[in-house]
Amino acid sequence: MTWSPFDSKVMEDPGMGHEYLLEQCPVHLYQSSELEFYTLSRYSDLESSLRDIEVFSSHHGQGPNFSEPAGMLCDPPQHTIYRRLIQPAFSPKSIEALRPKVIKLTNQLVDDIFSGDGDFDLHDQLAFPLPVIIIAGMLGVPISDLEKFKLWSDIQVEVMGSGDPEKYREEQQSFQDYMVTHLRKRKKEIEIGEKVDQDLLTLIAAAKTPDNESIPESDALSMLNQLLVGGNETTTSLITNLVWRLLEEPSRWKMLLDDRSLIGSAIEESLRFDPPVLGLYRNSTAAVSLHDQVIPEGKKVYMYYAAANRDPDVFENPNVFDICRRPRKHMSFGLGTHFCVGAPTARLEAEVALEVLLERMPRLSLLGSGERIKPFFLWGRRKLPCKWR
Repeated sequence: MTWSPFDSKVMEDPGMGHEYLLEQCPVHLYQSSELEFYTLSRYSDLESSLRDIEVFSSHHGQGPNFSEPAGMLCDPPQHTIYRRLIQPAFSPKSIEALRPKVIKLTNQLVDDIFSGDGDFDLHDQLAFPLPVIIIAGMLGVPISDLEKFKLWSDIQVEVMGSGDPEKYREEQQSFQDYMVTHLRKRKKEIEIGEKVDQDLLTLIAAAKTPDNESIPESDALSMLNQLLVGGNETTTSLITNLVWRLLEEPSRWKMLLDDRSLIGSAIEESLRFDPPVLGLYRNSTAAVSLHDQVIPEGKKVYMYYAAANRDPDVFENPNVFDICRRPRKHMSFGLGTHFCVGAPTARLEAEVALEVLLERMPRLSLLGSGERIKPFFLWGRRKLPCKWR
């Protein structure tokens, strides 16, 4: 068979090509008039490649197009500086301190759903607003701009996977102008000694390089962009994917109603089976021989997390969604230097969302499978119609 991540059938069910890639084509070359990249799919290959940042670099971005490195998408030592800068906001203590806020917000969103007639869209009314409001608070930008954040976040992921990123230039500039305004305002407040919130905007605005210079504004904007997108898009998809699979087979939902101790393993199984990010890209800095094939220097390489998560050499019955599965280390948050800094936040928000839904909507059911989000390298429900009565 031939495989393409852009094939309509693969877009609707990414899992349909995993067996072919894993067994017959562990190094796959995709070529079109717009894009060319290699795909790695086996768990062991991703495990070694993601840790080898000298050969598989993020220097030209983590999408299929070559782009200028900035912010946390750079490799060390620059990446180390920026990662260390924001790490306190994502420490276990900081994330656990968010729990009461996440619980309160989730219950407020469910209250709003209850004001309707029983039918609702889980994406629009819970899975989208919950992480966006939380990351807006962590960043220190007004939650009144919720719809703008969603638009800009969608644009950023469209740009990563587009063969023509320039067509989104106007929307990207709008986001940059917005963030520049808030960044410069916060810098000014810090300079004149005003009391400011200790949020991510303050951490980035006050940040210095090892030479005691302010970090470049372009890098600051890139970090804010990465935090906004990473802080909501993937968590939204985690929540929709999780609820979708649990309700798709009602016995799974009943298992959780009967035993809440399975919530953690259900979340990890959702991440393994339906990773919100199907894969990200690296750039080969030298020729690499793998499985009797050569990946030349200077090529984009797709690290296909979704296929690695179904590798039968690592996961027993990999194509079965099993909420009782004993945890194994899936690839859904990446690995090594660029492991997702927001993973604890995503897990917390998914955990609270599921706990509240089980408690307050025990009769929750699907009204259809909805529709998937657009970018080929992401996986989640853009619409998920449900009813709670």
